[in-house]
Amino acid sequence: MLDKKEIASIAVITLILAFTISLVKSLELFLYVLLSVFLILMLNIIAKKVASFYLDSEIEIKLWEIKRYGFKAHKYFKKPFPAGAFLPVIVTAFSFGYLTWMAPLVFDVKAKIYRAAKRHGLYSFSEMTEYHIALIAAAGILANLGFAVVGYFIGFNGFAKLNIYYAFFNMLPVSSLDGNKIFFGSLVLWSFLASIVLIGLFFAMFVI
Repeated sequence: MLDKKEIASIAVITLILAFTISLVKSLELFLYVLLSVFLILMLNIIAKKVASFYLDSEIEIKLWEIKRYGFKAHKYFKKPFPAGAFLPVIVTAFSFGYLTWMAPLVFDVKAKIYRAAKRHGLYSFSEMTEYHIALIAAAGILANLGFAVVGYFIGFNGFAKLNIYYAFFNMLPVSSLDGNKIFFGSLVLWSFLASIVLIGLFFAMFVI
């Protein structure tokens, strides 16, 4: 299900997020955050993998990189900037530990070969549409929101909050993040999920 590059990306991001979120205030807190972040990432990724499977496609998880800057088409970095690895550290430093960027991973999707053979319903064409890609991205967001509720009711409030924060950052319609894929794939779906995420964010900040 996961190749070596995907496993390496997940491992690196898990450590970075655990470090920036916990600030290593204690070993116990660091280990709790480390396990929570790993579970959150895996839940999100598994949900996307399952959704892509049912849409006769496959996805590759990778570190979020920014390749261009500015508004002109020719403005590209010489080497892609690994925003997924650096932004958590940068945001945590500039916010003095009060905020951590939690949208480090993105995905590429491609249709499977036999998708072209299906000629009915959603599969009347072989290419992946923006709507299908939005459904895959939305599956990850829904998984995190669902497990935030589960975490809250079984008493793991920290885990619940982190799921909501992860969903919030990934819903931002920026670059190649999930939120951007959902936004351009289905504005209605994005609006629906954004509303739920904002409600969850309110509860995470003021209730949980």
